[in-house]
Amino acid sequence: MNKKITLIAASVALTLGLLGCSEPANNTSKASQESAQSALASGINLNNIDRSVKAQDDFYYHVNGKWLEKTQIPADKSNYGSFTQLYDESQKALKTVLENAKANAQAKPGSDEYKLGAFYASYMDETAREELGLSPLKTYLSDINSIKDKKDLPVLMANMLTKGGASPFAWYVNNDAKSSSEQALYLYQSGLGLPDLDYYLEDTEKYEAIRKQYVEYITQVFGRLGFEDAKQRATNIFELEKAMSAVMWTRVQSRDATKTYNKMTMAEANQLMPDFDLSAYFQALGIDLQEVVINQPSYLENLSDIFAQTPLETWQQYLTFHFVNNHAQLLNKDMVELKFNFFGKKLRGVEEQAPTWKKAVDASNEVLGELLGKIYVKQYFPPEAKAKMEQLVANLIKGFDQAIDDLEWMSAETKVAAKDKLSKFTPKIGYPDKWKDYSALEINRDDLLGNVVRYNQWSYQDMINKLGKPVDRSEWFMTPQTVNAYYNPVNNEIVFPAAILQPPFFNLAADDAVNYGAIGAVIGHELGHGFDDQGAKYDGEGNLRNWWSESDLSQFEARGKKLVQQFNQFKPFEDVNVNGELTLGENIGDLGGLTVAYKAYQISLGEQTAPVIDGYTGEQRFFMGWAQIWRRKYRDEELRNRLVTDSHSPSHYRVIGVLPNMPEFYKAFDVKEGDKMYLTPEQRVKIW
Repeated sequence: MNKKITLIAASVALTLGLLGCSEPANNTSKASQESAQSALASGINLNNIDRSVKAQDDFYYHVNGKWLEKTQIPADKSNYGSFTQLYDESQKALKTVLENAKANAQAKPGSDEYKLGAFYASYMDETAREELGLSPLKTYLSDINSIKDKKDLPVLMANMLTKGGASPFAWYVNNDAKSSSEQALYLYQSGLGLPDLDYYLEDTEKYEAIRKQYVEYITQVFGRLGFEDAKQRATNIFELEKAMSAVMWTRVQSRDATKTYNKMTMAEANQLMPDFDLSAYFQALGIDLQEVVINQPSYLENLSDIFAQTPLETWQQYLTFHFVNNHAQLLNKDMVELKFNFFGKKLRGVEEQAPTWKKAVDASNEVLGELLGKIYVKQYFPPEAKAKMEQLVANLIKGFDQAIDDLEWMSAETKVAAKDKLSKFTPKIGYPDKWKDYSALEINRDDLLGNVVRYNQWSYQDMINKLGKPVDRSEWFMTPQTVNAYYNPVNNEIVFPAAILQPPFFNLAADDAVNYGAIGAVIGHELGHGFDDQGAKYDGEGNLRNWWSESDLSQFEARGKKLVQQFNQFKPFEDVNVNGELTLGENIGDLGGLTVAYKAYQISLGEQTAPVIDGYTGEQRFFMGWAQIWRRKYRDEELRNRLVTDSHSPSHYRVIGVLPNMPEFYKAFDVKEGDKMYLTPEQRVKIW
């Protein structure tokens, strides 16, 4: 997908269950308890609780153990949990919408209904794809091979990137991080075929095996294209990518919002890359700018040397492979299987491909997401859900305000600044007020590859059109049918698409406890991103500006380092541990979000005591609500990949890594010294 914005998102997972431990005293009358039970469910799936595991030893397995025991990852998936369960339901709903659009012979060409039906039909027509074979690639590959001089490469790279190919660097348009009401163009490192630098540089048997398989895959791609020197081409491409990876910034380095903001004049950017004509590159895109923000300057400096040393033919081979690879899933069955066998089976452990209709729905979602979203919210998002969410968000903001007051380590001066930022958060719930205009995007029933290429060009042009104009803060960067949420630092906004607002995250039929522990904590998580190690660098207007006192910032960073050390100790495999630095922002979001959600839950109770439902107090159900949304199973290959590439900790540790730091958890479940989740008060981390 095109990188349009850095989203600090909460990629959440699924529902159910809790267990047996001592129950805190209950002060409500029996009559009031029975009344509450008849009105609302607990929201906890009791069948998932594994009572052989003490809640105080491993709360994640205690709440989810039976589900983990009986659940098999579907053959077409690399992992499975609440996130995927909800998306499966969303796919079915979207399939119905698309099938109806496809069957509508009365839809006017160019209309939204026609575009939905035409795109879906072009993907589903496997007979046509077999007949066409690789011929749809011809025009695009001819463009790559037509140039004869290296000085023409910048223009070619610009054009191929906007058509959905790859390039050793890429760009996007977004708010200027230091002047958030204005647009800026950002350049960032890009262009590798493998998931991360480690796959090229780490000297282990596992990575060496993947490198050999990758070269073999590239060889097979060129073999299908009819080249006799396919193996040599594959070797050339791998060595080029390895050289690029050796000078790239790591994911941890690239998280740093301060170090990745390097605004330069175009003349300065050209000096950074003397062997690559950036002016020609941007001129080919129709971009006339005086300034650009470079995320990783040293990479571009080194890339200039790599560009100079690499022959034109190798760059053409690189561009050819990546264009074919990025679109292989749109071609005939042979190419689809070839790509799946490497990226699906070998890299992620997936056993078989998803049915074509699921892939067609996913592709339709990516290309025409807001057209589908308009229909989705009308049918699947009740107004009362939005109203309830607005109430939850308001209470979470009150809870965060209270949490700031309660911080013993923060000075009064910095608290004022933190509260100012909090008061300026913009919540977005369900769906956008203004929908995207797809009128300029051409979609045809008999041109699948062309449809996707035109979408990529339209998407990049949409970004270019923003330059020189005020920021449109009404824009969304997820569709309503996305099971996720995000915080956008440059707009200081928290966004909750409609599809996540259903059980186990959000349950209108359940008592408030589980909703505050689930979607409430997700809301808190997104609010927390505004105050994590990177989000806290932005002020209430979304500008990258230090609003901290020196001593407070030092305290904040020290507490973050302590959390890094805690998560570094988790080892899903003997040879790989969680990267506490890479996951720090998400871990702060989880810890702060759950802490604030608990305060908000207490605010929601007012003077009332929560009822006991299904044998659990409100406080217990609150924590169980958090644990059950994270139930998830991974294939080993997928989990290893995520440990290197994902800024989120694996689901297990999002529960057992956070709860031991919260005194409220100790009280709810009577956690004592000797229990496996027990930390001494001195070991616990409190940030928000």
